[in-house]
Amino acid sequence: MKQCIAILLSTVCISFGNAHATETLPALRNEQPPKNFTEMWAGFDPRAEPLETETLKEWEEDGVVLRIVRFRIGVFKGEKATLAAVYGYPKKSQINGEKLPGLVQIHGGGQYADYKACLLNAKRGYATVSIAWAGRISAPEYHVDPNAVKLFWDGKTTDPAYKLTTNWGAVDGYHAPGRNPGNVFPSAKSAAWTLDKVESPRNSGWYLCALAARRALTFLERQSEVDPQRLGVYGHSMGGKLTVMTAMDPRVKAAAPSCGGISDRDNNSSLFRSTLGDDVSLKQISCPIIFLSPSNDFHGRIGDLPRAVKEISSKEWRVTCSPHGNHQDLAEYEVATLLWFDQYLKGAFAFPQTPETVLELETTDGVPAFIVQPSPEKPILSVDVFYTQHGHSNETPQLRQNTMSRFWHHAQATESSGTWTAKLPVSSTEKPLWVYANVVYPLEAEVTGAGYYYGVYSAKKFNLSSILQIATPDELETARIQATLKPSLLIESFDTNWEKEWFTYKPAEWARATHKIYDETWKAPGNAKLALKVRAAEANHLVVRIDDYAADVDLIGGAQWQEITLAPLDFQNGDGEPLANWEGIKRLKLSPAERLNLKRGGIRKTRIVGRNWRGTSPEFRNLRWQLTSP
Repeated sequence: MKQCIAILLSTVCISFGNAHATETLPALRNEQPPKNFTEMWAGFDPRAEPLETETLKEWEEDGVVLRIVRFRIGVFKGEKATLAAVYGYPKKSQINGEKLPGLVQIHGGGQYADYKACLLNAKRGYATVSIAWAGRISAPEYHVDPNAVKLFWDGKTTDPAYKLTTNWGAVDGYHAPGRNPGNVFPSAKSAAWTLDKVESPRNSGWYLCALAARRALTFLERQSEVDPQRLGVYGHSMGGKLTVMTAMDPRVKAAAPSCGGISDRDNNSSLFRSTLGDDVSLKQISCPIIFLSPSNDFHGRIGDLPRAVKEISSKEWRVTCSPHGNHQDLAEYEVATLLWFDQYLKGAFAFPQTPETVLELETTDGVPAFIVQPSPEKPILSVDVFYTQHGHSNETPQLRQNTMSRFWHHAQATESSGTWTAKLPVSSTEKPLWVYANVVYPLEAEVTGAGYYYGVYSAKKFNLSSILQIATPDELETARIQATLKPSLLIESFDTNWEKEWFTYKPAEWARATHKIYDETWKAPGNAKLALKVRAAEANHLVVRIDDYAADVDLIGGAQWQEITLAPLDFQNGDGEPLANWEGIKRLKLSPAERLNLKRGGIRKTRIVGRNWRGTSPEFRNLRWQLTSP
């Protein structure tokens, strides 16, 4: 009944609230759009308008007060816009009068505002508002999926699934899907649903959602349990870009974008680039900021990290870059967000300094060397060096497949007097050399949080990366570097540290993938088969996957090693079509089961290959290309 009353009151507020509302943003003069950062935000005061906060649902869980709330974003073209969000804080703060640091959490494209972020952050002493800029919400008994968002748009109040959610009014800040057919979220072009009648950054969903996030800061600072001097912002993917756009607000004291906010520089519109490009907002950031950038991420490309770090005004920054990963991460990388806020909003943690590195090209043997001197403030668990020759001097979205598939060699580093050195044999001097180091430190106590996609993780260690260093082909040639890494038929011996060049997002399971077959060193000869030795204690199915094709292999089980030999035709996609040849293959995976997409008929379906694994994990030997007779 309380929820129904809240919905009714909300409707009344919206109906009467628009009658004499003043526009949030000033009208354009002579139809001239903002042309730079200052002009874009001119006339907007995130504190000026009343919040008109309404509570749609409230509950408690594990000592945490949680609410679904809506508050006013602003008034655009005469209509009020309201932002739905999940808000949570530890209940004990009300009892002891404690003022908490506050966090704005910004979801990515296709994601939801999620109560788990608020719940787990509250257990660590934070108040968090997870904003539903796209309208989707995930919370107990308050689930708003895309279908429910459409019910809200259509006013289907009698439908059992109807829920109040974000209302953008006359403009369209929704995404996946947008409310208006034809709405391209990032575009600054004018349309019936945009604010300005000419191309303008204020038309873009990026701008609208960043404005909403700044209003979320206002919501936070006005909560009685929040210390307005200790506010942070973080988000993933599209939320990473919005984090960067929001972090310029002087109220933000710490920021942590993941997989976004560094690479949006390639828009065809010069007006977009001069106002909404990532570099524009990065130059305004003076608060401490940590970038979470997996090495193969398509949206926040690691090749853009060095200039992003140079562009910010803040001197307090760190980066953490997992090798081989794309748009996902493991606990030791994701935990950097919480640790960053612990340091700058609570004073409860201290990050070591960024590792100092030197890429040495003038070597006696013609092999580059990478010298790493990690900060010794904390005990060091490991130092790993990763390098690739798949990088491009100007990576753009058109190079997406290369970005996601690039292979990173692991170079074993040897330590002497606190300095680690690794040799980097290259296969070509006509390609650039990219290299960085990861230093892993232990945590004094385990940290639990909600990850990029709200999965719960627990971390006992954390990773700190050096900034990426790049040597151009000209620099390699000038230094007389030699191409000493030769082609090899042996892809993997599975000796010590082999997993450094493979990856998984589920480390508790044995399945692993690698991009080694994308590298020229292990390129498949045309007349080869893929060979592998396997030993499994029990009879099982082994799935060998190459890109979107998989081979299902029967394992006999027992103490003997089983030889497996596979030709391209042994691999099939979800529709049963065979792999024609090895040309252009990018990723190889060994697992017990795989889900393959079906492409036929336009209906999205999947097919499972393999089955659940029985017994202990398998052992592998000598993954290789085996030549056959012409």
